[in-house]
Amino acid sequence: MKITRLITNNLLFQIVWDHIGSYPAPKNINYSWSFGALSGICLIIQILTGLFLSMHYVPEINCAFSSVEHIMRDVNYGWFIRYLHANGASMFFFVIFFHIFRNFYFGSYQNPRIQLWFSGVIIFFLLMATAFLGYVLPWGQMSFWGATVITNLFSAIPVYGTTIVEWLWGGFSVDQATLNRFYSLHFFLPFIIAALALIHLALLHQVGSNDPISADSNKDNIHPATIPFYPYFVIKDFYALLVMLLVLFMLVFFAPNLLGHPDNYINADPMVTPAHIVPEWYFLPFYAILRSIPDKLGGVLAMVLAILGWLVLPIFAPTHRSPLFKPYYKGLIWFFGADFVLLGWIGQQPVEYPYSEIGAFCTILYFVILFILIPLLFMVEDYISKK
Repeated sequence: MKITRLITNNLLFQIVWDHIGSYPAPKNINYSWSFGALSGICLIIQILTGLFLSMHYVPEINCAFSSVEHIMRDVNYGWFIRYLHANGASMFFFVIFFHIFRNFYFGSYQNPRIQLWFSGVIIFFLLMATAFLGYVLPWGQMSFWGATVITNLFSAIPVYGTTIVEWLWGGFSVDQATLNRFYSLHFFLPFIIAALALIHLALLHQVGSNDPISADSNKDNIHPATIPFYPYFVIKDFYALLVMLLVLFMLVFFAPNLLGHPDNYINADPMVTPAHIVPEWYFLPFYAILRSIPDKLGGVLAMVLAILGWLVLPIFAPTHRSPLFKPYYKGLIWFFGADFVLLGWIGQQPVEYPYSEIGAFCTILYFVILFILIPLLFMVEDYISKK
């Protein structure tokens, strides 16, 4: 009774309770719906560990690398915070990729969740930018040359490309001004992402969660049976959180450098180019798409379109129907996911036969599925369902 009275009489508690406690959720949703909550937990972990790291990090090209080593060796539990932040980024993207795949599979980008889908794509785009900025900060060999290669891509933009690159660098090469800008933006962007995540959550609770059988069809105005989010799905999400933390802590304590690159433990040297420049694993599918296009500008446009192209999906799917009633679409999405994983593998391989040819084929397949096969299947299966 006291808890109920406290919630009723306090506006803040009432808002939290409406969104976490009494929020009605379809009773047949499964653990794949937990990835949304897990991504929020990952964001909190990244912000908190990033704040602690910023207390000891020195954004100066002659001190950045040694300050990271100082955090690892001299700061109490600094190694734990640094490894938790680095592997937490990998866990964040692992969770996000599964969250996006679930949305693809169950058609969560369809009406009435179009605005929700748009906000999610924008958040993912900002996450990619934030992760890239953070990868540069240790000022190791791979950090320095990764920043040089990726920022140079903007030079492909007609007329203003060189000006944009010089503005990003703060000069004529990756140097002190570049590190200052990247550090400031990497510190600032997570708070923008957190604000967008709250908007994303508000949009979700405005239209409600979809369910595996998509019984919330706008056409029939039928809503699935719902149950309160607390305690049923709070417990389910808590169990998923324990599994995620188990995997994360196994990485931190037993294989902290498994997902990193050994060259990043070498201080940045502008005079020595690494034999094979490779970004972090979560950039690899898009990096493979970039490398598969011979033209520099075409590669940049293809890489950006590989993400922003997701925004056009709601155009081809005006109504919400479950893949349980669209077997060909279901198979195609699994094929799309396999192609994405294969692109990630190609992205870490050298640019030579047969990897170049496989990467080009997978890139073409990626866009054919996204812009041709998915829209075509929507039309065919909607036509069959109406007969």
